[in-house]
Parts: sequence; structure tokens; C-alpha cells
Amino acid sequence: MNALAQRCTPFHKILIANRGEIALRIMRTARRLGLGVVAVYSDADCDALHVREADQAVRIGGALPAQSYLKVDAIIAAAKASGAGAVHPGYGFLAENEDFAQACRDAGLVFIGPSPEAIRAMGNKAGAKDVMREAGVPCVPGYQGADQGDATLLAEAKAIGFPVMIKAVAGGGGRGMRLVADAAGFGDALRGARSEAQGAFGDPTVILERAIVDPRHIEIQVFGDRYGNAIHLGERDCSVQRRHQKLIEEAPSPAVSAELRARIGAVAVQAVKALGYEGAGTLEFLLDRDGHFYFMEMNTRLQVEHPVTEAITGLDLVELQLRLAGGEPLPLQQDDITFSGHAIEVRLCSEDAAHDFMPQSGTMVLWQMPANIRVEHALRSGAEIPPFYDSMIAKIIGHGTTRDEARSRLICALEQVTAFGVTTNQGFLIDCLRHPAFAKGEATTAFIDQNREALLAPRAGEGTNLALAALLLYVTNLHAPPWKRGRSLAGTFPLGLRIDLGHGLQEIDIVRERDGGYVTSRNGDGYRFEIDELDRDFIRYHHNGLMESARYSRDGDRLYVQHRGVTLSVRDLTLAPPQSAVAAGGDGKVRAAMNGRVVALLVKAGDKVAAGQPVMTLEAMKMEHVHTAGVAGTVSAIDVAEGEQVTTGKIVVEIEAAA
Repeated sequence: MNALAQRCTPFHKILIANRGEIALRIMRTARRLGLGVVAVYSDADCDALHVREADQAVRIGGALPAQSYLKVDAIIAAAKASGAGAVHPGYGFLAENEDFAQACRDAGLVFIGPSPEAIRAMGNKAGAKDVMREAGVPCVPGYQGADQGDATLLAEAKAIGFPVMIKAVAGGGGRGMRLVADAAGFGDALRGARSEAQGAFGDPTVILERAIVDPRHIEIQVFGDRYGNAIHLGERDCSVQRRHQKLIEEAPSPAVSAELRARIGAVAVQAVKALGYEGAGTLEFLLDRDGHFYFMEMNTRLQVEHPVTEAITGLDLVELQLRLAGGEPLPLQQDDITFSGHAIEVRLCSEDAAHDFMPQSGTMVLWQMPANIRVEHALRSGAEIPPFYDSMIAKIIGHGTTRDEARSRLICALEQVTAFGVTTNQGFLIDCLRHPAFAKGEATTAFIDQNREALLAPRAGEGTNLALAALLLYVTNLHAPPWKRGRSLAGTFPLGLRIDLGHGLQEIDIVRERDGGYVTSRNGDGYRFEIDELDRDFIRYHHNGLMESARYSRDGDRLYVQHRGVTLSVRDLTLAPPQSAVAAGGDGKVRAAMNGRVVALLVKAGDKVAAGQPVMTLEAMKMEHVHTAGVAGTVSAIDVAEGEQVTTGKIVVEIEAAA
């Protein structure tokens, strides 16, 4: 037996220790290579698509669904029971958990990822920087000390100079991260970062870094094998972020020249070789305005945004992972890597961009993705979006010969997305892609904050879309006269509608004209429509001399309509009894803004509170959301307990208003 064969670790079936689109993506490549696939699931996912698609599936937990995928013993037992010889952790959950990698090794299972030692070395941000400095990689100046006292951290922050970044020493994904502008805000930011880090990673330890002003977020995709070979596959630009979480990623970066790519790529490969690293990994850097780059952290796993690298290299990165884990050497050398065109990926998330990107959960009534473009998802119509996991529900990837071509294809695809039932960031993504700064390739990590007003401004045609929604409510009402093409003998008096947009009522009048057209009036503005075709979920119509079409879905008094990438959700409250409007918390009752878990009660009964004072912290979709008092007064009741799962609208704290 030769030396290569002795170092091989073959396997024929893999267990995927993840869920959703991640599991489906890995299954697709595994099956193409002739490997069997096993899924695991929580009770919340028992009917999920990744469970249905697998050859076998094993239940691993119930009461706390998000925690189910963190049960190392249960996952190892599932692999043994199913006869899997290897475990792929996906990205997220246990993907960067050294104990999990070690448990797989101890159980005789191949871990499709780096060694426990490599994960340990890179898993701690402070230790990772020490390793990288020794390897000659430039790092952001900061503090990584063991003394975590409040006074020490504040003193170190002042020494570094504000603004500074507080970052959880473990984990990633923007959790436990705070940008602090000055010393006055440092204490509150530190408490928030620690709390989020403890909840997400079980470790409240933080590091401090000098905040690089308006940088690019650049990451380098690397691979290493067990024979000491390493390559990089170029960079990805992940600068467009909200809450320190990526929203749009592209390859190559508009800010990286061929010379800079070679330089930063060589540094990344040097680091991989110094680590003796095996498998897929990503080194993340900040790139400043002067072209200087600084190491932030290394992700010892495949990234969510790996499809853009696949698009421009023609490589299947999951296949590379599987082959390297089986003991094969890297099939490519650096000179073999070529790049073709440009690729951009957007993350479609169940969140409300207009309300501080608040996570959303519920039933996806109608779900249809565009054809002729790569989409990674694991949903279908009628599927439930639970509050326990990340808010990302799909990735859409556009590839073209040029950046503009990739961007245009992506915008076109997003306009065809139909996602009814749960609010998504579909329209916001389109507006980001269309924004002049992004179109010119100038977006930095400050892009969303700097352009928030423009990105969230009402779109041109918003009135027309609302008028169309009102028309659809009218013509699809069970008690309305059936629509038919042509002239009408009905009287031409207006019918009044009261429509709820989710943030206020609108009074709208609709008139059916004798020539068969409809006029919808709102706030003195009239919109005239002629319906050419009306199906159960599709309308074709004329408006302002143009023939257009839209998708819609009606569910009782609720109607969803999607037109050119804009989705509206409206309710017909014409016959509903009037309700008194209560400002958010203005009645003294603080209500949960979303489904989630109470992670901190910040007041107790009898406490005096000021309007706007934080009273409760809720965790939903891996993010913490602080709820505040709507009025000044005395806390009269606490209606929840820490750790309790609550639903949207539940009263959590009651305040008796001050006289």
C-alpha cells in the first residue's frame, strides 16, 4: 500500500448536521458523487424539505429546536445508527465547534472540515490574531487580554482610540458585536455585547479592535489538504451589511486589483500552510481606503456566500471538501485557478427592513422562486418560518460576463420572487442593487447606514400598487359581482373600502365605470385600471396606457400582491368594527414585537421607569432586540419569565403611567 492510500479516509454515506438550504446544498453534491445522505431534525423541522429529501433522517430534539442541532451526543449517535461514515457540519451551528470535530474523531467518523486543533486555534479571535501575526499576516490593532474587567476594557478602549469595535471572542455572524463611538456609550455597548455573546456562544469574553472607518469587508476563500498543499480562490466582497451581518456578497471585489488579489491571496495561503490547515476556510479582512488590509478572523468552514466563488471559478466547493476529507490531495495548483465574469449573491431574509430589520416568522402562504438563475432555498408554499433560526430563507445568485450584467440579472430575478405570508427584504435588496453607489462598486460597510433614508424611502408607484391591491380586494370579494370583460350595466356610484396596511388604515373609494374600467380613489388621487385577465392568483391589466401583470393571493380578509418586486400585504376592514388606535406601549403595556425567547428582564415589579427605558430583551432569529417602556411610570406587572418563548403581541411588561 502506497503512502497516499495509507492516509486516505474513505466514506460512502454522510450525515449532514445542519438544516434547510444548507443541508440541501450539501446533499446535491454528495448525491452527484454517489454518496448516501442522512438528515437530522428537530420537532420544528419534522416536515422540512431537507428531511423529505434525505435517504434517511433521525430526530435529535424537540423542546428547544435551535438547541437540537447543537446536541453533539445525539448527532454522533444518529451517525452511528444510520451507518454514516462521515459528518458534514454545514455552515453555522456546530461547524466551528472543536469539541464536535473531536467527538467525530473519537467516534471513528470523518469530520468534513479542519482538525479540532485548527478549529481551536482559529475559534478564539484573540488567539487567532496571535497565530496570524506569527505567520506575518497584518492585524487590526486592539486588545485581546485576559483581564475582562469593565475598567480595564474601558481603559484599553481609550488607549486604542474611539471609535472602537467590541467583538465576542467566540462565534461570528455579527452576534456579540458593537461599534462604540465614544467613552460615554461604552458601558451599555459592552453589556449588550456580553449578553448576546453569552446567549449565542456560551462565552461572554470580548476583544477590542480599532474601528477602521468605512472599510471594505473582504474575505479570501482558501483550501488546504493533509499533504501540505494550499490554494486560494480569490476574494469576495461582503461589505453590504446590516447589524454586522452580510446581505449582499460578490466576487470579485470592485475594489481589489489583480496585484492586490495576488498579495492578499499569498498572505492567506501562507497562513493556511503555517496552520497545517485541511479543508475549506475563509480569512476575513478589512480593506481601508488606502489599500491596506487587516486580518479580522478566520472561518473554519464553508461560507454562506460560497456560490459566488463557484460561479466565477467553475468549481464545486462542496465537492472539494468531500474529496479532501476522504484523503485526496488538492486536484489544483494556484496557477490552475482562473476567474470568469462576475457574480453577486443576495440573502433573502424574513425581516421587515422598514422597522429596523425586525425578524419575521409565520406561514409562507405562497412561495415561488425565479427560473433561469441559481437559487438556494428549502421552502415551499404552506411552509412555516419558525422563530428559532437565522432569518435568511433563500440565496439568489446572479452571474454575468460583467458586474452590470450580473447585477441586472439579479434585479430581474428578485422582481419575480413571490413570497406571500411573511414579510421579506425583497424590495430592499432591489433598492440596494439599484442604488448609484452600489452600481458604481463604491459600497463600503457603511453603505446601508449612509443611504438608509434613500433605501427606505417610498418607491415611485407606491400609490398605484396600493390602488391595485384595493381593486383586487374588491373584485375577489366573495360578495362582489363576478368580474367579466366588457361594459357594465352596474351603477357608477363609489364603494368605500377601509384597508389596513399593517401601519395604519387607508380610506379608498372604487367605482366600476360603464365601459368596464375601474377607478380607485385615495386622498384625492385617482387610478384607472382596465382588467384584461383575472385568474385565481394572477391579474393582467391596463394602467396609464401600459399592459402590466401582478401575482396575488387571497386568504379571507387578507390579500397579498406582488408587482415588480414590491410585495404588499393588506386587510379589508370595511366591515370590521372600528378599533381605538393605541400607540406602541402608549397604554402602558409593552408587547413582544415578534416571536422569540425572553433572554433578560431588565426591570422588576415596583420599579420606576422613564419613557424609552429598556425593560426586556427578546432573542429572535439569533439577534437580540431590546423592548422599551412606552410611558413613564411604575412597573405594575411582569407577565413573562426569562427563557420563556413568547408570540408577537404578547404583553410582557405592564406599567402604570405616572400622574
